Amino acid sequence: MQHGLMLLVGALHALAFAPYPLPEWALPYVQIGCLAYLARHTLQAPAARTVALNAVLFGFGQFALGLYWLYISMHEYGGMPLAMAIFAVLVLALALSLYGMAACLLARWLLRGRVSLEPRVVIGTAALWASCWTLGEWLRGTLFTGFPWLNIGYAHVEGVYAPWAAVAGVYGVAWLAAFASAGVALTVLGRNSGKEVQAATALALSLLAGVAGIVLSHVAWARAHGEPVLVRLVQGNIPQSQKFDPALIDRGIADYMMLARLAPKEAGREPDITVLPETVVPLLQNRVSPRVWEDWLAVARERSTTLLMGVPLHERAGGHDRYTNSVVAFAGDATPESIAAATLPLRYDKIHLVPFGEFIPAGFRWFVDMMQIPLGDFDRGPVGQRPLAIAGQQVAPNICYEDVFGEEIIQSVKGDVTGGGASILVNVSNLAWFGDSWSLRQHLQIARMRSLETARPMLRATNTGMTAAIAADGRVRAVLQPHVKGVLDVEVQGAQGLTPYVRWGNMPVLLLCGLVLVGGAIWPSRSSASNAPASTGGENK
Repeated sequence: MQHGLMLLVGALHALAFAPYPLPEWALPYVQIGCLAYLARHTLQAPAARTVALNAVLFGFGQFALGLYWLYISMHEYGGMPLAMAIFAVLVLALALSLYGMAACLLARWLLRGRVSLEPRVVIGTAALWASCWTLGEWLRGTLFTGFPWLNIGYAHVEGVYAPWAAVAGVYGVAWLAAFASAGVALTVLGRNSGKEVQAATALALSLLAGVAGIVLSHVAWARAHGEPVLVRLVQGNIPQSQKFDPALIDRGIADYMMLARLAPKEAGREPDITVLPETVVPLLQNRVSPRVWEDWLAVARERSTTLLMGVPLHERAGGHDRYTNSVVAFAGDATPESIAAATLPLRYDKIHLVPFGEFIPAGFRWFVDMMQIPLGDFDRGPVGQRPLAIAGQQVAPNICYEDVFGEEIIQSVKGDVTGGGASILVNVSNLAWFGDSWSLRQHLQIARMRSLETARPMLRATNTGMTAAIAADGRVRAVLQPHVKGVLDVEVQGAQGLTPYVRWGNMPVLLLCGLVLVGGAIWPSRSSASNAPASTGGENK
């Protein structure tokens, strides 16, 4: 019974990372409540093996449900047999749950198997739990190229902890959320043993952190940069089953051209920048007919706009072929030859590639060979690419799930010794691989966190959704309904100025976690047996 309940709570936890079916206001509370359930059972577990099993069940429920949409790309569009696709998702869910298991076991080891309800020890216990869990999240987002999807911080884009993102990033928000979950767990344990007041100390500090978050929401971390620009975001809604079909590629490109050249909503207000999604032209640029590039240039001239679009590029450099998943930008004065030769001055090459989708990890060729994924083996772009100077703004593109890695996005905002940090962030994606699934809304929440961290507007142009304009404070200013054709014309004010997170990255949070763990290892007085609540099972062996 307990094992099944832990699995269900983990699955409920998966609902906290994007609105629908749960309302947006409920996400932070559901996240904290579910993790508190795991924290409580970790603190009062009778043995390490019980801790490990609970954590694996919780994590398996979370990731199996929260990432269910991966099977769509593998089976429906990749051609992998259904049973194998489902099995792959379940294996991934099990592997990702091991990070949470390691965090729970580390917390139990540092607590020496006892829990005290003295106020000072309650705070230390909550801090240990938060530090262990946050380190687990960080390792999951870093090792093996990283997969930080469903980091608990993303459940708090709308919560009182959201403003802390500008100070400490998503991992700082995750630390606060994990601390609050321990506070709830300890309060429940205290109530069971008649020590409610002492046990609620950590929960009280969590509430104070929320109040501080409200205060932080009024801090202006950035200032306006240049004049506002009018940007058009284009969503063509080309089904993945058609996007790479040789018989339908021209039709898809024509649909995007039609949307890009639509007259503006206000006569005379042409978009300064028109953003089109990842691989909007799903062929290598030098395999596209020059007539197609002429047509795109005609759109740019007709609308007096700079086109920014995702295109796979092929170059011959140093005697080697080089293939990149890229973004190029050009106005009407460019030439088809410069586009075909990939010599445009405004260009970004994707740096953080998707395993199995854009590069093949060592030893997994057999797995990739089970799917039919076009354009599946790219070279990485160089680190430190400068933003693109367009319409008086510094535009920093990122492609697909690159915006999941906040520590990488801040590099484009920070700039270098010559300045030039991004004033506007732009994400181009093709999430048609995942159908009409939760991944679209989850990705929008992630993009909102990047705006909170950097104090920069984030624009998203996607093939099927969610195409949106996000303000520098993380609010969604406008969004297109998914799976429809349309354009979103929005005025965007660029920004300059560095948040504490842009300046320092994840280092402060990692240092905090390290100091707490060292303190927990050398501070034996926290587990006084005389203060242990009877309901925890006494001295856990």
